[in-house]
Amino acid sequence: MIAIPHKAKQFLLVLVKVLIVGFAFFYIYHHLQGDKAISIESIIQYLSIKEVLILLLFTSANWFFEVLKWQNLVNSFKKISFFEAAQQTFGSLTASIFTPNRIGEYGAKMLYFKKENAKRIVLLNFVHNSSQMLATTLFGVIGMFFSTFNIQHSTFKILVFIGIGIAILIAVFFRKIEIYGFSIQKIIDKIKKLDKNIFFKTVGFSIFRYIIFSTQFLILLLFFDAEIEVKTAFLTIFTMYFLASILPSIHIMDVAIKGSVALYLFSKIGVEDWKILTVTSLMWFFNLVLPVVLGSYFVLRFKPKTTE
Repeated sequence: MIAIPHKAKQFLLVLVKVLIVGFAFFYIYHHLQGDKAISIESIIQYLSIKEVLILLLFTSANWFFEVLKWQNLVNSFKKISFFEAAQQTFGSLTASIFTPNRIGEYGAKMLYFKKENAKRIVLLNFVHNSSQMLATTLFGVIGMFFSTFNIQHSTFKILVFIGIGIAILIAVFFRKIEIYGFSIQKIIDKIKKLDKNIFFKTVGFSIFRYIIFSTQFLILLLFFDAEIEVKTAFLTIFTMYFLASILPSIHIMDVAIKGSVALYLFSKIGVEDWKILTVTSLMWFFNLVLPVVLGSYFVLRFKPKTTE
């Protein structure tokens, strides 16, 4: 086996970090250039510095709970500071931006720990993401159940619930089948061993985070003078996030998925198309672009973990 010189390893590490950051910024630039929904004139017209600061406050709160959630999980076996949790959260976000359903986040977070902790980090990250999906599903079902649908939409709603039921049945009956050494039953058994306080705190943080970015979406709609009742808006937002979450996508295309689902749902209740797409794009900017920029700094400063 040929040993790679230390300087070559260092060069490759720098190259990989620069490529990750470069591709991330290229995609963001390309999207902003081609997105017809984002009109600087309309944004300036509707958003003053005060409104922007309010949106930044919501974004900060959103990611505060995301970082806190990861710190809480890692503390189950190793104490880390909030800053360390932030490094790992934002760095892995930037590194996984091109991967389907943020799957690259698993590998990125493992790099911050020793190899013997790899499986534990995969499990904790699974709990981390699954708790957010649990909140999305919970509120999504509420949104779909209490929304007002006509006959066509009622049929669609029934099909979605049937799909959820089938997915649950498949998970129950095939829980012991292993894929690459993992099975649903094994994952459940591992999660059961996790401290209950840590688990419930994780779910709680996920719910807080969900409420924060859902409220941020509503506030953006109100900033753009969308004529919509608060109750109707929340139910539609809950439904939108749920439907968007069950569609497979690359993380950087998240804005396109949410934008199309939001356009379909909100147009049915009278919100103008350009307002829907602008709000969706701004949510993408505040909650993905800005964190990726911060994560790029952590990626460039990243050093492989060799000791605990």
